[in-house]
Amino acid sequence: MARRFDVVIIGGGISGTALLFLLARYTDLGRIALVEKCDDIAALNSHGRNNSQTLHCGDIETNYTLEKALQVQASARMLVNYVERLGESGTILHKYPKMVLGVGDEECAALRRRFEQFSPHYPGMRLLEREEIGAIEPRVTEGREEEVVALGVVDEYSGVNFQALAIDFATRARRAEGCEAEVMLATTVGRIEENGEGFRIDIEDESGSDSLQARFVIVSAGGHSLLFAQNMGYGHEYACLPVAGSFYYTPRLLNGKVYTVQNEKLPFAAIHGDPDILVPEKTRFGPTALLLPMLERHNYRTIPDFFRTFSFDRGVMKTLGGLLGVADVRNYMLKNMLFEVPYVRQRLFLKDARKIVPTMALEDLSFAEGIGGIRPVMIDKKNARLHLGEAKIDPGNGIIFNMTPSPGATSCLANGEKDLRRIVAQLGCRFDEAALERELKQD
Repeated sequence: MARRFDVVIIGGGISGTALLFLLARYTDLGRIALVEKCDDIAALNSHGRNNSQTLHCGDIETNYTLEKALQVQASARMLVNYVERLGESGTILHKYPKMVLGVGDEECAALRRRFEQFSPHYPGMRLLEREEIGAIEPRVTEGREEEVVALGVVDEYSGVNFQALAIDFATRARRAEGCEAEVMLATTVGRIEENGEGFRIDIEDESGSDSLQARFVIVSAGGHSLLFAQNMGYGHEYACLPVAGSFYYTPRLLNGKVYTVQNEKLPFAAIHGDPDILVPEKTRFGPTALLLPMLERHNYRTIPDFFRTFSFDRGVMKTLGGLLGVADVRNYMLKNMLFEVPYVRQRLFLKDARKIVPTMALEDLSFAEGIGGIRPVMIDKKNARLHLGEAKIDPGNGIIFNMTPSPGATSCLANGEKDLRRIVAQLGCRFDEAALERELKQD
């Protein structure tokens, strides 16, 4: 007989564990399960080796409008409040100075305008001229002739160990009073089938096959979420375009995070330099953006899964054709393919990295083997465009498929709250909204 749960969450990354915590702490649901195929919590994209370990606040991300930035700011505040009030801040959050660097007349003018618009909403934001930049990041101004200016924040959290945060979420969920929150590691999910009582989920672990019965199911498994959805007949209006990010290591050239201004024509992240929480003696530069036919980086067994989610039809062809028709995008994609070629890649990447550290030498750079994950970007086939924000499929029958959080792991609690409210509405359970507001949202 299937084991019964109120909610089953598939995927033990930062999004799945955040929802597990929220449900266990702020609702009266009695039994919740989280199912993760890996041996550890947050072993894939939420692991520090596979992301930039950044708390996105909307202040130095130049691809955000003010409206989007304020949404991101609220998401980041929830995460910081959780850690400071409930979690283990010493291992999760880290303070580094951060800035977005403008180089040349055009970028500098754009950042000055942005400061006027954004600084009333970000009290810690400073407009940094050359000398002030050099005082914080000497290697950024050393040997540089061009005009530079930066928007910077000096004394706020900017780095996150998202795996440590995910583990903390799961730990606190299991300790929650009045709720039995079970975490099943090394457990794969097979078929999900709707029935009269909700959903039956077939699972397998080292002890053999079993099944779970859930009143509500949340699938937070990256690109595999789309595969699960399509296997159930949903989400065929989407195709998955996996974008892999690679990084390069240098000795510790920077004291904090230095971002560059986003090219508005490129739908991918601009290069930045970051302290590496897991490798403190190094600075990590990147990411590159390479299209790869797999749903998990370095896992070739997921290549067939990619092709199951990537139906090469008219919508996909029109979207890719539109991208390749833009010279900046076409050249960028070609260059990122070359970033993966030994010998060539360091020399080519050095040109980009010198926008941040002008005196960087070739011998400073080493390709970060095994570092970097995959972001599953959704192609909206009906509208022939990339879906760059949060991607979610909700058929309205008690199952939700989350593909890509936006902006990444920072939004885990904010996105989890959306799913929590959806679950509460469907199941009619009690929701202690006042406690969530008090603990996670109030300054």
